Amino acid sequence: MNVKQQGISGYWLKVIAVVSMLIDHTSAVILEQIPGLENSAFFMRIIGRAAFPIYCFLLVEGFYHTRSRAKYAGRLFLFALISEVPFDLAFSRRMWNFSSNNVFFTLLFGLLVIWGVEGIKQKFVADVYGEKAAAIRVILIIVTVAAGGFLALLFRTDYDLSGIVTIFAIYMFYPKKVKGMGIGVFVLTLLASIIEAAAFLDMIPVYFYNGTRGKQMKYFFYIFYPAHLFLLAMIARAMGLWA
Repeated sequence: MNVKQQGISGYWLKVIAVVSMLIDHTSAVILEQIPGLENSAFFMRIIGRAAFPIYCFLLVEGFYHTRSRAKYAGRLFLFALISEVPFDLAFSRRMWNFSSNNVFFTLLFGLLVIWGVEGIKQKFVADVYGEKAAAIRVILIIVTVAAGGFLALLFRTDYDLSGIVTIFAIYMFYPKKVKGMGIGVFVLTLLASIIEAAAFLDMIPVYFYNGTRGKQMKYFFYIFYPAHLFLLAMIARAMGLWA
């Protein structure tokens, strides 16, 4: 069988992201709080680096293929609100902690940024603005990305500025998916932490991605995020790790 031709669908990319995220968050919420498990916890955090760049890649895919970008943004906002209490319980052991906010906000701001950039690229063309078109586009794109990064920093979202720039990088190289993922991970590593370099392995499943949606379980993957965080928080509390 020609594996590249057969490929893997978006469903399996989501599965990879969800599994790696679960491993990562299990380590962060539970294992890192238990003395003597530091090495195991760190190894699990390395595995977990795969999750975020795949979610960024899928966000860009969704941006191009969704029937309604407004509804897409609305879903991200809704689940950002739903996820905030579970996120704070898991990572801060408090019902509310405005010093850190969940990754759905990052994805939402990233979506708004690439939506804005797409509009700029379509509006400011040489036929209308002549030789100034390219310069205008560059300036406005920089301002748009900077504004998105500022919002992410202001709201203290997970991955904040580095997440916004990662999404933008993947978008800018689309549809060169493998190159986009590689550049995205490079940017994330540069702006966030060297441990993010483990996500360069994401280029492998993205290479085999065949562009199809696959099995439809859209809301499962949305719901899984707040659900698994709440469950991990309750397990940590039951184990006495909230002290």
